[in-house]
Amino acid sequence: MDPLFLAITRFRQRQFPEAISHCGEILRKNPLDQAAWSLKTRALTEQVRVDFLEIFDDGIAEAVFSEDTIATTARPGTSLRTPATSGGRLPTRDGPSPAIRPVTQSGRPVSGVLRPGSSSSARPGTSLDQALRSRATTARPISASTGRHVRLGTASMISSGDEDAAFINVSRLNLHKYGREDALAKPLFEYLFYVENDAKRALELATVGSRSTNVPSWWWEVQLALCWLRLGQPRTAEKHFRASLAIEAMLVGYLGLTKVYLKLDQPLAALESCGKGLERFPNDVSLIIEMARIQEGLGAMGASVKLYKDVLTQDASNIEAIACIGMHHFYTDQPEVALRFYRRLLQMGLYTAELFVNLGLCCFYSQQYDMTLNCFQRALHIAGNDTLPDVWYNLGQIAMGLSDTTWAAQCFRLAISCDNNHSEAYNNLGVLEARKGNHEGAVAFFKTASSLSPLMFEPLYNQAKIADSVGDLQNAYVIVQKALANYPEHADSKQLLQKLRVYFETM
Repeated sequence: MDPLFLAITRFRQRQFPEAISHCGEILRKNPLDQAAWSLKTRALTEQVRVDFLEIFDDGIAEAVFSEDTIATTARPGTSLRTPATSGGRLPTRDGPSPAIRPVTQSGRPVSGVLRPGSSSSARPGTSLDQALRSRATTARPISASTGRHVRLGTASMISSGDEDAAFINVSRLNLHKYGREDALAKPLFEYLFYVENDAKRALELATVGSRSTNVPSWWWEVQLALCWLRLGQPRTAEKHFRASLAIEAMLVGYLGLTKVYLKLDQPLAALESCGKGLERFPNDVSLIIEMARIQEGLGAMGASVKLYKDVLTQDASNIEAIACIGMHHFYTDQPEVALRFYRRLLQMGLYTAELFVNLGLCCFYSQQYDMTLNCFQRALHIAGNDTLPDVWYNLGQIAMGLSDTTWAAQCFRLAISCDNNHSEAYNNLGVLEARKGNHEGAVAFFKTASSLSPLMFEPLYNQAKIADSVGDLQNAYVIVQKALANYPEHADSKQLLQKLRVYFETM
């Protein structure tokens, strides 16, 4: 059988390693075979291809060193970077309060699924110190010269005899030559962008390719926008996305514009872009999900859940929609309804520690105690290092509900031993120490929790309550004001502040 036909067959069957192997055999016999070279390039790309717009996220270093200028005081409901629990904007929320539904370290409500940006501050490896220590790119080994005299334009196509070496010597690529050949330029661009992660060379190739076409190409405009977006130039990316939509209205153009506006912290413009996309592509799941995520980030939980339900009418097996609706029901005191959604995820084949933790919590609050510990045992058995702290923390909450404070303290300490930045565990340990009468130890835990999560109101209120009980009224007055700044509608903090004000006025 013709090895090229066999390679194409394996590629269509998504058996990429075998397709790469067959193409390698062809290239060893004829290193200048463009068909095999192009097919191997596509196979290597498909092995590592991810939706860049879906995983697009800014690290802490990119946010700190960003040269974009935005308004420091955004209007209520117009920013995703401003905490939804500060500045007196809480009445605009239509979902559970922060006292019921927790928030992330950036002040945004916790999402039903882990997405880029939803918990970046708690994700290891995204600190500024880590970003400064990491190298920007990884150097690839350069293969030694074989002694063959080949033309400079085709030298980069020669496959190395070492299977572990780089397939394409990027430094020797003649991008102007390949950019004029559309059949080679497109797979080469995707290889540079997804495999090599070389956005600069990919941008150069895309520029040559877009100029070489006789008819304006929406595909090249989108690729130019992706390169500029990866290089941190959202305004330039916006121009290219708009140019692609002017040539031909494609779904990726609307999604790209949405991501650009989210990077610029313009959620209302992103919603408008999704709305225009839905006019051209009615009931498209990806656009509706983007709108639901934005509404969730803005605190409009009712609108977000409605959009997720619209997603399920189009795609009944959408994991994100099921998880987010289930989480919403859990935090609105409907654990029985939430249990149905999480059970559906389990029936679909999802087998993760997070799912079993959610099932265990739903069973506990639904008074199905026989299944609670079994779910947590499964979660502990399959939990990874990133998930283990949250499993122990939630198990500690179960112990608190059973009034077993010793067991609860052990669980919270295990959570801290797995993640010493777990602010909720520090806060709960402080509460347990306060119950024992150890005020100094409790205050130490509360201060640690506040330093790790400045937007949490619980450790501040607990610290103010202890200061009030020991007679340190001035300190209690200052701390309770900080708690109310994080959660203006907290009734207990309001009551404590009013009590302190009355005391100071009567002095």
